[in-house]
Amino acid sequence: MIIRPATESDIPQITTIYARSVREEIVSFELEPPDETEMLHRMQGLLANDYPYLVAEKDGEIAGYVYASVHRPRPAYAKTVESTVYVDPSFWRQGIARALLVALIEKCQQQQFRQMIAIAACDPDADLSEIPSVQLHLALGFVESGRLKAVGYKHDKWLDIVLMQRAVQIS
Repeated sequence: MIIRPATESDIPQITTIYARSVREEIVSFELEPPDETEMLHRMQGLLANDYPYLVAEKDGEIAGYVYASVHRPRPAYAKTVESTVYVDPSFWRQGIARALLVALIEKCQQQQFRQMIAIAACDPDADLSEIPSVQLHLALGFVESGRLKAVGYKHDKWLDIVLMQRAVQIS
């Protein structure tokens, strides 16, 4: 597996991974999958603002991707980023998400970001120990910072989000 910076030529596979997630999972609160043009526009916006955007390539396929983005638009938040990671289900449970998130943390350290925020959607009665995304983030030094109840409605149910935070730079 190779982890490398994402390029525009990765957009078709990135779009496919994300579209399946939007349609079938609760991890994204988007209701309709964006097309390749929109996904490219989003990638270009992140890269133009010097946010890291990486892919994991395995056997010539994009197995997953990760990026950091603006957490909040106000200037005082400039050194805080939000992390996002998606993996194609055919590559689940192979350490791809972990490798991507480790690489993103390293990039954020190099770029002198201070804090990373992760947001995980979950069912209101979910046991956090059974949510792979939450467990991944906790294993990599994120701590649970809070839970917002019933803030998103998708697949005919109200969903919570779990907020997690990790220091990137300590000063």
